[in-house]
Amino acid sequence: METALPNEGQIDLGDSEWYLNRELTWLEFNRRVLHEAIDERTPLLERLKFVAIVSANLDEFIMKRIGGLKQQIGAGMHDLTLDGRTPRQQVIECHASIREIHARKREAFNQVRELLEQKGIVIESYQTLTAKEKKHLREHYYTNIYPLLTPQSIDPAHPFPFISNLSLNLLVTLRYPKAREVSLARVKVPVGLGSPRFIRVGKGDHFIPLEEVMMNNLDMLFPGMHIVACEIFRVTRNANTEKDEEEADDLMAMIESELKERRFAPIVRLEIGEGMEALHRGRLAAELELDEANDVAEVIGMLAMRDLFELSRLDYPRLHDPAHHPIDHPQLLTTRNIFHTIRDSGSVLLQHPYVSFSTTVERFLREAATDPKVRGIKMTLYRTSSQSRIIEALLQAAQNGKQVAVVVELKARFDEATNIRLAEQMEEAGIHVTYGVVGLKTHCKVTLVVRQDFQGLRRYVHIGTGNYHAETARIYSDVGLITCDDTIAQDVTELFNYLTTGFTARRNYRAIVPAPRLLKKALLMRIEREVALHAESGGGLIQFKMNALEDGDIVKALYRASMAGVKIDLYVRDTCRLRPGIAGVSDNIRVVSIVGRFLEHARIYYFKNGGAEEYFISSADAMKRNLEARVEILCPVADPELTQELRKIFDCYDADRRSAWDMQSDGSYIQRHPAEGESGEGTHQMLIAQAEKRLKESLKLKKKPKPHR
Repeated sequence: METALPNEGQIDLGDSEWYLNRELTWLEFNRRVLHEAIDERTPLLERLKFVAIVSANLDEFIMKRIGGLKQQIGAGMHDLTLDGRTPRQQVIECHASIREIHARKREAFNQVRELLEQKGIVIESYQTLTAKEKKHLREHYYTNIYPLLTPQSIDPAHPFPFISNLSLNLLVTLRYPKAREVSLARVKVPVGLGSPRFIRVGKGDHFIPLEEVMMNNLDMLFPGMHIVACEIFRVTRNANTEKDEEEADDLMAMIESELKERRFAPIVRLEIGEGMEALHRGRLAAELELDEANDVAEVIGMLAMRDLFELSRLDYPRLHDPAHHPIDHPQLLTTRNIFHTIRDSGSVLLQHPYVSFSTTVERFLREAATDPKVRGIKMTLYRTSSQSRIIEALLQAAQNGKQVAVVVELKARFDEATNIRLAEQMEEAGIHVTYGVVGLKTHCKVTLVVRQDFQGLRRYVHIGTGNYHAETARIYSDVGLITCDDTIAQDVTELFNYLTTGFTARRNYRAIVPAPRLLKKALLMRIEREVALHAESGGGLIQFKMNALEDGDIVKALYRASMAGVKIDLYVRDTCRLRPGIAGVSDNIRVVSIVGRFLEHARIYYFKNGGAEEYFISSADAMKRNLEARVEILCPVADPELTQELRKIFDCYDADRRSAWDMQSDGSYIQRHPAEGESGEGTHQMLIAQAEKRLKESLKLKKKPKPHR
């Protein structure tokens, strides 16, 4: 889809018409995710999983993005975005888009639910149960649920109860048998902490939602009362409660205070079940200080579909994607000391989840913890799993007398509590814990190991695009580099000195490019260089792989490069402000989104550079917050064998006819489909096959008999 050619010499790249809205393009991404729940090629329980993913994504969007926009509205802000929208306009348009997505999600769920019933997986309604099943459920309820319930009256003698974020709640209307007046009570549905949302009925795979069991056994909670009605509702609270850390004497105490405030943060959305009485709807909105017309959403069908993750994990192999087992990296198959292997065979490129996180990154840290020649370990920690082997290795290293320093990002959204607990645990073990640079989130993923080699101290480095998180490493598509390159290692040493002191003066980086001081400038400079080289000899090519493209300066630079004739391929997972395919402005730019089995999370930057090609991996997306308000790094990958692997990743994106969506100039997307004779494989299937092929070839070479001399 192309728009009309602008008049030559009259193109103002500051005009809002050239930019898409950040929030709306992120919601558009969720439409693509939801398509996986509709696509018949997706296995059935995976389709259910995608319904849950979209539900969880929208909850987070309401908490973070809508919550933030409402704060702007409350503060009287009318600033326009790059695309020319006020905060209020964005909220209105986002709500309209969310309603459409919810309607499609409901249709997808109903379709999947019917298909699951044919496979013997049934989500029952209470009315369809037999008397015997109801009796057994009542007994289960009395033993396992009833003790957890705390009914709360809503009347002049009792203040309106606190409603926790994302909780399911019953609003019960009651009256005494001979009375005319009714009373209201609230009962929280105790999902979580060992209480599942879906309760098994009988011995098969029939389930009933917990709230239905509660709604049909209210006589236990309210004996002797007449149950007039029972309605369901759910609230979403604002997650934006950040304070000014420059004013904080104790950063950890400040974050703990923020977490408490988030629990009591203003409510930004009220979801109610279908058919709630208008009087009750209005009362809830008033008590929760919401605008009934704009902040209350009536939900047809099931609320909180994020809980469908429970059922999507049922053990039906044929209803899931084929089992994926990450392979061991061919260079690290040996049991030889990993540091000797890296020193002798060179840098190693890691592609997760195709290559095992356990036998690469975790092994790197495990061996560092126990190797008697390792003197020190430094690493950044943004997100990790609660039962982390990474943390175990760091604790063991400290116990073994090594110097261990960890830069913990306490403000990693929704992981703050975990990171506070881990920081305290590490400090107790004697690990030197710092919290980065005031005013900046530490988002880079870096580990530095200092080891005594035979020629003196040698430094070994891991740099990744993903977090040190074993669970997400199995479902996020990321890249990483393990190296003992002296230049990179020296730069990483300087980076850690900056992170632990905040002092920036006279730090000369020769390989890595850190944000916020240098990274954005480096990208803009290289885009301009590509334009200049293209003007000299043609053949200009830029390829970026990232999660989001939001920074206005980067978008303008890419437009200018396109107008100069440079070919640009942008593989952007979700938010993208840039509009491709506009004649005379962006007709040399393609924007492709990959949505499939794994979450695309890698950041790779490529510049043809007149034939002297440059490849980089990075922790940073091209977003203003990443480039200007976070500590990130851009790391070069120069080894020809490794750049070939990165080139094959780009080739897979280009060849994808299953998971790839091409963006149109109006911000809509069209999914690719295989033509006759073309492979219907998606990027992730191709990368799995490539990893397995590399491993087989490596094993063949090892088995090959050595020639006699």
